[in-house]
Amino acid sequence: MHRHGREEALQGESTILLVGNPNVGKSVIFNLLTGRYVTVSNYPGTTVEISRGSASLRGRKMVVIDTPGVNSLVPSSEDERITRDMLLKGEPEVVLQVADAKNLRRALLITVQLAEMGVPLVLDLNMDDEARSRGIFIDRQRLAQILGVEVVATIATQRKGLSQLKQALSSPRPSPFRVDYDDKIESSVEEISVLLPEGVPKRALALMLLCGDESLKEGLKGEVGPQAISEIEAKRDELQGGYAQPLGYLISRQRLEVVDDIMTEVYQAERVERESLAGLIGRLAMHPVWGLPILMVVLYFTYLFVGRFGAQTLVDFMERVIFGEFINPWAIRLAEAAFPIPIVRDFLVGEYGMVTMALSYGFAIILPIVGTFFLVFSFLEDSGYLPRLAVMVNRLFRVMGLNGKAVLPMILGLGCDTMATMTTRILETKKERIQVTLLLALGVPCSAQLGVLLGMMGGLSLQATLIWVAVVVGVLFLVGYLSARLIPGQSSDFILEVPPIRRPQFSNMAIKTLAHIEWYLKEVIPLFVLGTAILFLLDKFGVLAMIEKVASPLVVGFLGLPAKATEAFLVGFLRRDYGAAGLYTLVREGQMDHLQIVVSMVTITLFVPCIANFLMIVKERGLKTALAMVAFIFPFAFLVGGLLNLTLRYLGVVL
Repeated sequence: MHRHGREEALQGESTILLVGNPNVGKSVIFNLLTGRYVTVSNYPGTTVEISRGSASLRGRKMVVIDTPGVNSLVPSSEDERITRDMLLKGEPEVVLQVADAKNLRRALLITVQLAEMGVPLVLDLNMDDEARSRGIFIDRQRLAQILGVEVVATIATQRKGLSQLKQALSSPRPSPFRVDYDDKIESSVEEISVLLPEGVPKRALALMLLCGDESLKEGLKGEVGPQAISEIEAKRDELQGGYAQPLGYLISRQRLEVVDDIMTEVYQAERVERESLAGLIGRLAMHPVWGLPILMVVLYFTYLFVGRFGAQTLVDFMERVIFGEFINPWAIRLAEAAFPIPIVRDFLVGEYGMVTMALSYGFAIILPIVGTFFLVFSFLEDSGYLPRLAVMVNRLFRVMGLNGKAVLPMILGLGCDTMATMTTRILETKKERIQVTLLLALGVPCSAQLGVLLGMMGGLSLQATLIWVAVVVGVLFLVGYLSARLIPGQSSDFILEVPPIRRPQFSNMAIKTLAHIEWYLKEVIPLFVLGTAILFLLDKFGVLAMIEKVASPLVVGFLGLPAKATEAFLVGFLRRDYGAAGLYTLVREGQMDHLQIVVSMVTITLFVPCIANFLMIVKERGLKTALAMVAFIFPFAFLVGGLLNLTLRYLGVVL
């Protein structure tokens, strides 16, 4: 626990730690300070990602670290514990607290805890424009006097206040502000502080221990010994005996009373009579009835931009012009001239060639779709619509026995199921985490897969598209409903911070989209190359033909698809979006009718997750659970697809 004993120490580094509540613009401030040169890595021993970058301040380089968002420094989640540990175990030269100016009360609860830690502090009141538009005015000068630290205002999305922020970062200082608790708590804090090691913020640690922070005890035990830990626990139990309410609640309440006193001096809110158009749209987007038309409009424009422009116009240009007229003919001529050995030539430019299939799939088919989808996703994320969608569908998720927070990983799964699986740790019970992980792996298509599916919908009727949506959503609710009753445990309450509706900044959208495309090029393209190489080897050794023959009763007979579709499901083991791309190619070549397209879309949507997602499930839930999920999903996907095929043909449905 000693600051100088940190495993991933910051010694030798001049460090700025960014701290703040969730959804306060911390990442935007981080990007403005660091620019493009950023590394993302897991915090040791966890799956929580920490972003690091460098900034030039005071004429020298400083390391900037973006910590996970917190609502308290007494952790109730892994994210909060890691932020707390980085504050306690490191020696940051500056702690920059980024606050939402509209929610000053919530931010100050963090500020008083940072003051107790004695860290060099700068307070940034971000989103100043949104606060003013709501009639909120904050006396920053008076707030700075009370806290004894620099207080600045920024509008990060517009780069306003950045120079003042950098100037403030050059003169950080610990806040002398102190919360005076009642006499019995203060007496216990002093008694516990005597038992704590040197070199740590004793008052802050004592208060955390009194609040019931069990995660601190293991680290302290090695420094002060089991006897001291027993004495600390005894003093806490003795103090708790004098109160009817939990100590953590009492300490938080007394902090909030002090925060409210500060608010009366620095905070003024004038009533804004007229609701803005953005405010009206934001309110309607959460309405259980009026939110549905807004959702339909969002989905329609997403379909137009991704399904029509990305999957048809851009893909056609890339495939027909870029690869069809330039890259593939040039690669074929070069391969014929440089590699006279047929097998080498086929490996590069044959039916399963690295250029003609792997790069063609990856760059000509998937990249335009992924790029347009990520751009739309960034727009919805920056506009503040996604949390409103979560609120609107919260009641539906209750049918599955899930906490409303489960909506967020499901929405994030539309970007990347692997990352969404990691975020299931925000759910408070093991039952909820297992349920949502299963639903993500089963039927939430990631951006690349969803983009390809949108492309496949391009030539379908509305009826066909609705059948796909109805089957996938129906399966998710059925599996969710049944799993809620088979998996023991209870759901927790739904608490979500809803930001205001904003006009997204194109520069921020472009940065996010480019970052996602960079991830795609680094993580996905190599798997496309690997998948094509596997297909090439299976084809050359005759295994592919044998698999097609063995799988024919299932793929051709039960699913009613062409035998060639077996390849798509085969590489779907590697990545679902690669399998979807194979089906998309069959559609473009006219090898499937509309009924077959719908059946294939349902089957590949419910197919096993990609390798990266599977490994993340193993990491988060354990190997036994991961294997059990795959063992269920694989046959279940084919069962649903086959039953859909038989039902549609029996009813004589024409799509």
